[in-house]
Amino acid sequence: MEANVRWVALTAIAPVAWGANYFVTREFLPADRPLYGAALRALPAGLVLLAVCRQRPRGAWWWRSGVLGLLNVSVFFVLVYAASQLLATSVASTVMALSPLAMMLMAWAMVSERPRTAHLAGASIGLAGVCLMLLTGGGGVSVPGVCASGAAMLTSSFGYVLAKRWSSGADVLASTTWQLVAGGFALLPVAAVVEGAPPALDTPAVLAFGYVALVATALAFVVWFTGLRHLPAGTVGLTGLLNPATGVLLGVALGGEALTVQQLCGLVLVLAGVVLGRPARERTHEQPAPAPGATHGTPVREPSPGNPDHLLRRTPPRC
Repeated sequence: MEANVRWVALTAIAPVAWGANYFVTREFLPADRPLYGAALRALPAGLVLLAVCRQRPRGAWWWRSGVLGLLNVSVFFVLVYAASQLLATSVASTVMALSPLAMMLMAWAMVSERPRTAHLAGASIGLAGVCLMLLTGGGGVSVPGVCASGAAMLTSSFGYVLAKRWSSGADVLASTTWQLVAGGFALLPVAAVVEGAPPALDTPAVLAFGYVALVATALAFVVWFTGLRHLPAGTVGLTGLLNPATGVLLGVALGGEALTVQQLCGLVLVLAGVVLGRPARERTHEQPAPAPGATHGTPVREPSPGNPDHLLRRTPPRC
């Protein structure tokens, strides 16, 4: 139980960082360069992680990295960048709150993780809170912006569950690195053809890209995919409700957006959905009890009468 709480807390870093990313993108990055914006977010983050892990893909991970890089990085980052520029911070991040339900349904179909009652209840409570925040926000709603944010939500939900399905054969840091590098390199030539020369960046924009690449991408994606390895997709999806909560708070605190009583009530419901949506007993990756006489890890001797070997603990496996 305590271990699961720690994994949830670690995973929560990602949606909080992504919620702040909407504000940073809207306020400091060039509005007319979504392709370069996505590439400059993905590629530096991937190269930094590559310098840390120093691993190359092997076997199926060459094409898997390309597929996941396209979904979770190239397409997703461009759509998020566009949504951030077209919508108020609170609205842009709020649309993504549908991701818990999307991830639960996709995980049920793709990795046989049937949604638990607590997950569905938490998602419903959180979604109700999100609707309060969205429908009472003071910012104008752009239809193309909402479409971009909704498409980003669906693309990433599918990509995250697909990454969970393919999680074997590579550690989290390496697989995250390969996705970011593949997605970043795929974006560069497209950006050069469509948007021309790279944008000129002032100091605030350079610092903003530093946050976007290192915190909202490198750090956030590592902890997010780590959470997907150790927790059900439903639980991870619920932590994503912290994304709109962060976006609303930052939009109010730093962006001059209004916070109404209804939005405050919605924020409380979002946080309640995250807390109540986690089952009392998560059985994530629990190993079944070994059968009598079965060994796991280093073999041990069978106890014999008069031999105190029955008091010896089984030696854990080496990872």
